Amino acid sequence: MNIEKLYTNRFDPEEQKKKIEMWKVLCDDFFSRYIPENATVLDPAAGYCEFINNITIKGSGKRIASDLNSEMPSHAADNVETHIASAASLDYLEDCSVDVIYISNFLEHIRTKEEVLTILSEFKRVLKPGGILMALQPNIRFAYDVYWDFFDHYTALSDKSYAEALALVGGFRLTTMIPRFMPYTTKGKLPVNPFLIRMYLKFRPAWNIMGKQFFAVAVKE
Repeated sequence: MNIEKLYTNRFDPEEQKKKIEMWKVLCDDFFSRYIPENATVLDPAAGYCEFINNITIKGSGKRIASDLNSEMPSHAADNVETHIASAASLDYLEDCSVDVIYISNFLEHIRTKEEVLTILSEFKRVLKPGGILMALQPNIRFAYDVYWDFFDHYTALSDKSYAEALALVGGFRLTTMIPRFMPYTTKGKLPVNPFLIRMYLKFRPAWNIMGKQFFAVAVKE
């Protein structure tokens, strides 16, 4: 599958600009709380680098982005280390060398559940003891009616099946699970506006109405 062509067709320049604005708010107002000082942070499915470019690293930490999309490095900020690689084979990283791994809207693109387990096992290998795996994923329990509207979706996961996958891999302790967090896609009818996103993050009852993606945090034991 031509990944570059698929995503170029899916998001026009104006949509991409709005996504970057959204990710800046999400990183500053929510995800940053999970990033310890001096952390090495990895986004192993970085795409357009919306997360890794916008997450703030304190102290002497560093940011690493990898993806199969050969165009990914052109989207990365100057101080982001980049690699063209599969998340199932992070050979450029040593064992126990990463403090935080973040994935967003990634595992649904993996063709089989066995491959999902392989990827999670690779994450466990490179994470330090006490390291954090964050995942933002479409939740099939709440997005079942629109989940298959994207050509490159293969594996359906819910908050419950993701928790089971972590248990099968072993060595992870699930510390946070929010079954309904963010809306399913930025291509919906609702405007992508930084002010509205901030209000949404602060007003948790809205998550239970509009949230169709789960957010999970697991710690490597």
